[in-house]
Amino acid sequence: MSATPQKNRSARRMLAAAAGLATVGALVAAMPAGAHDRGNGHGHGNGHGHKPRTVDVQLLSFNDLHGNLEPPAGSAGNVSETQPDGTVKAIPAGGVEYLATSLRTARKGNPYSVTAAGGDMVGASPLLSGLFHDEPTIEALNKIDLDVSAVGNHEFDEGATELARLQNGGCHPVEGCFEKGKKFEGADFPYLAANVTKEKTGKPLLKPYTVWKKNGVKIGFIGVTLEGTPDIVTANGVKGLKFHDEVKTINKYAKELDRKGVKSIVALIHEGGAPASTSYNYDCDSPGAGDGISGPIVDIAKGITPKVDALVTGHTHQAYVCTVPDPAGKPRMVTSASSFGKLYTDTTLTYDRRTNDIVRTSVKSANHVVTRDQPKATDMTRLIERWNKLAAPIANRPQGWISADINGRGSTAPEKPLGNVIADAQLEGLAPADKGGAEVAFMNPGGIRADLVHKASGSEGDGVVTYGEAFTVQPFTNMMNVVDLTGAQLVTALQQQVSGSNEASPKILQVSKGLTYTLDLTKTGAARVVTDTIKLNGAAIDPAKTYRVAMNEFLAGGGDGFAALGQGTNKLVGASDLDLFNAYLAAHSTAAAPLAPPATDRITVIQ
Repeated sequence: MSATPQKNRSARRMLAAAAGLATVGALVAAMPAGAHDRGNGHGHGNGHGHKPRTVDVQLLSFNDLHGNLEPPAGSAGNVSETQPDGTVKAIPAGGVEYLATSLRTARKGNPYSVTAAGGDMVGASPLLSGLFHDEPTIEALNKIDLDVSAVGNHEFDEGATELARLQNGGCHPVEGCFEKGKKFEGADFPYLAANVTKEKTGKPLLKPYTVWKKNGVKIGFIGVTLEGTPDIVTANGVKGLKFHDEVKTINKYAKELDRKGVKSIVALIHEGGAPASTSYNYDCDSPGAGDGISGPIVDIAKGITPKVDALVTGHTHQAYVCTVPDPAGKPRMVTSASSFGKLYTDTTLTYDRRTNDIVRTSVKSANHVVTRDQPKATDMTRLIERWNKLAAPIANRPQGWISADINGRGSTAPEKPLGNVIADAQLEGLAPADKGGAEVAFMNPGGIRADLVHKASGSEGDGVVTYGEAFTVQPFTNMMNVVDLTGAQLVTALQQQVSGSNEASPKILQVSKGLTYTLDLTKTGAARVVTDTIKLNGAAIDPAKTYRVAMNEFLAGGGDGFAALGQGTNKLVGASDLDLFNAYLAAHSTAAAPLAPPATDRITVIQ
């Protein structure tokens, strides 16, 4: 096994050919045998003898695990809970040892129980999973008895071939088998990708749907990722693939399932929204809550055929349980369980044996915290210990020291302290003439996957930043690019943070030292960037001048809606973002003089 993490290790599970998908028989075999129906007591015969007319099916769901097997550190490991007095409490949550216990406890007394996921189970993973191309996470999901998952955008990070390996099994083509005498078996559950087709053939890349069956109860699951996946994944990850409209695709396959007699349908959609409150227990259907939720999932939900009975969503890492009216005006449940295994959703689907459909008026759902005060699942503890032992020689290597938490993922501010550190590291590493001659560096906020936590949950001692912790912050191992851009293109790129596809949900670039400007959030669209305040090292940006700009390959390809950054010329490919980050930590910190959180004074925000 190579000691160096491979490029784009966060995305590896997409091309599971239909032949490799778990069969319905395998799903049924996973369910407890001989279980009795739990109905409402109103049996009407209907050809089922003594069986009651309705049976409650428990749907457990979660999304955006991102390979977080161990409890996520810092603020990224908390969920917000509104208390009876209106105050908000942060609750530490997550970790597969606790997620497994939560799900297994929830299933007790529910003979009809199915577990589904809304995508991004892998990708952008901490080192414990990412170092091994997310094999540990697939193994954990198998043990958790996950029945089905949609693909998310991160399942495409390393392309279709690697995803096929995660689905079907086999040792890594470059690094081989990670454990002597053990061959990776692949996922026991099917990944669904109804809206992804192969460009050459037009055929679906993966199975579009699957049907879960038990004792005559049939529920169809259709899985899609967001149509905009190519905009947020490197070009190599989606090469040769086409991504289609979520609503049209789901409606097409819902009609097909209906023709086959499957009347109860759940859509697994890797796209989401933002609730009006960040508290997981916010009631977005309460009086006075308004719409309760905003974002892309609202229009998607309103357009999906009434044949679909519930929507499990993801991508935005938010927590919500809301109803959104279907095209017939009938309320329909739309759920999301935050991220990193911190929550799970428990939805009750009342199945009518006479119609084979869900009684929509009786659908109930709630999010539950995966608390860390419950017993750990011992099989997950053994799994983590086994992989940690393999990772230890690399993971525990010190890279630097910090004097306090430096927040990245956990920061809600446009300018993040850790974003400044990362951008400065990229500028410093690529400023020398023979390294690219960079004058400024940009970092996409979504690429900052964690905080640097001063007091981490390891044995390395407070303030030490290990390779594993650095990897968790920068897990993509994207190669850095330095390109020529005009001043006019730089200004346009800054405007694209808050306009076009980013207008509704701004993506504020993290900028290296020397670049300053004002962001006026009281305005709309591109006008929110006050162009006459944009300066580099105190000098106004010259629209006609050429600047050398450093950024990762994702941004250099125009990702995240930054088309202007994709127009660069005279490209030089440098070291990886992780290598530059670690080099910066080593150069700017010692045990006696640790790196302090930087000031956040590059972007002046008017609200």
